[in-house]
Amino acid sequence: MLAACVLTEEPVTLRNVPAILDVSVMCELLDSLGASVERAGDRITVRAASLRHRRLDATLCRRIRSSILFAGPLAARHGRAEISPPGGDGIGRRSIETHLSALRALGIESECGATYVFRRRSLRGAGILLNEASVTATENVMMAAALAPGRTTIYNAACEPHVQDLGRLLVQMGATIRGLGTNFIEIDGVARLGGADVTIGPDYVEAASFLVAAAATGGALRVEGVFDDVLHRILQRGFGRLGATWTREPQALVLPERVTLRVRSESDGPVARIEDGPWPAFPSDLMSIALVLATQTRGQVLFFEKLFESRMYFVDRLIEMGAKIIACDPHRVLVSGPVRLRGGLVTSPDIRAGMALVIAALCARGTSVIESAQMIDRGYACLDERLRALGAHIERED
Repeated sequence: MLAACVLTEEPVTLRNVPAILDVSVMCELLDSLGASVERAGDRITVRAASLRHRRLDATLCRRIRSSILFAGPLAARHGRAEISPPGGDGIGRRSIETHLSALRALGIESECGATYVFRRRSLRGAGILLNEASVTATENVMMAAALAPGRTTIYNAACEPHVQDLGRLLVQMGATIRGLGTNFIEIDGVARLGGADVTIGPDYVEAASFLVAAAATGGALRVEGVFDDVLHRILQRGFGRLGATWTREPQALVLPERVTLRVRSESDGPVARIEDGPWPAFPSDLMSIALVLATQTRGQVLFFEKLFESRMYFVDRLIEMGAKIIACDPHRVLVSGPVRLRGGLVTSPDIRAGMALVIAALCARGTSVIESAQMIDRGYACLDERLRALGAHIERED
């Protein structure tokens, strides 16, 4: 949504923006391009009336994956985008080929060398079948197609809540979009987009992370925010298998105290299984969190990570803390619980594994030290302060 701000010369205001490091880096990238960025609390207003540059800072690009999201809007409105290879979590190979082929169909050519150079040739609507249901590729196409003459159709589109949020922003800016929340999206391009003032929806990954932290330590928790019923059912489909059930109220998700954590067995198999996949399957970003909860749950459960070949590598840290985990292969691990974890010195390898290790440390006997905590700050704002407010004994050391 921050990248979409370069599609118009008018101000775009985003509300309920989290104070996480990845947002700060995106704001720095906007500033380096020449956009005006004003922050006040959880509100950000961007004015991209006259951008001075089309080349993104290489150091900033290496810090986040979402830098690639400037390719579509910069090339569509400004004719060119030059982006250094994006960074982000080391959870596996993350090709941008789906971005390249989809943008090429819209008339945006690319050259891939030390940097990725995107040039607008003849922007036009097109029928696009994505190679994979990539969130960022879907978003890049949506932003570019909003200004592409004619109709663009995206089949095999990602339909996660944050993709829908971007679509609602583009509609308020003047785009014509149908099919949000499905895997078939239609966009009728317009000549010009205007400003907007929108509120970003709640972060379901963050909400589930805090609920799991409470469930794993026997606590009760109320997470405020408007979470729709589909999202609630998707989260419960995974965490409910471990006994972590909460109720949905109109303005909150509510976890009762000391839920009984017990694996719900499969009806057609000997071992329960939790597996991820494109939305509406269980989200990959919550696999690490669920895996830690399983160490505190009675029974056995097999985790099958289908999307990223390196996400499960962090289980070595949990095994060092006393977890009973058998790594079957890079994609599958078998967890037996419950076990009383012991504190230790561990390193946060990525955002979600880092949060999972924090939850493990909250459950563990003794003191734990988590290094590279700045990885967690990329996706969770003021984590230590908020956990302390919930009763955790946690301190940040510089």
